[in-house]
Order: sequence, then structure tokens, then C-alpha cells
Amino acid sequence: MERITQQKLAIAAVLEGAETPLTPPEILARASKAVPRLGVATVYRALRSLRKEKKIVVVEIPGEPPRYETATRGHHHHFFCNDCRRVFEVPDCSSKLAELAPPKFQVLDHEIILYGRCPDCQG
Repeated sequence: MERITQQKLAIAAVLEGAETPLTPPEILARASKAVPRLGVATVYRALRSLRKEKKIVVVEIPGEPPRYETATRGHHHHFFCNDCRRVFEVPDCSSKLAELAPPKFQVLDHEIILYGRCPDCQG
């Protein structure tokens, strides 16, 4: 059984309060406000532990570093801004996605990433 540390609690709180998936450096920057001497190795250890406990999930964008978010958000998709490289949640999911599969194929799961420009980068 792993012990619950102040560092791990701070990292979990950062992820719980985040509106978008975060990279380890972003997590470190935010969690350091609560735990000033927090190190990047501790962040990675805590992320590994939280994933093992199924409290967080990894969000993988091809060509980008992994990002993390809480597992409590349920099924959703992501939008990647090509300019600022931020990731945003897309809350809706079409129930007709299974119809895109070839005939006689069974869809078990799916993941969609939209690419483009966020409102901040458009103007």
C-alpha cells in the first residue's frame, strides 16, 4: 500500500481542478504553489501511482508530450490548438460514430482528436 503524501495530494488536487489535460511541467508549476519544493521526479512518481490507482488517465496527442486528467470526467474527446498547443475538452460525442466502421465490424471504443485554432489564437 502506497502512502498518501502532501505532494501526491497537491498533484491530485491540481488535476481535479484543471479544466483541461495538463503536462507534467504544467502540473509541477501549479502544484508547486502548494508544495514549494516539489520536484519533477516526484510529479512523475505521483502520476504513475495515480494511474495505477485508476484515478487519472493519460491523454495522448500524437507528436505531443502526454497529458493527464482525472478519470472522473467520463467519456469525452479533445481539441488540440495547432498554434498555442493547448488541449481542450470536447464534451459531446455522437452516438453515430459506430456507423463509420466497415460493414460487419464491431466498434468497442473510440477516441477523437480535433485539430485547429482555439478562439485565443484566431484573432
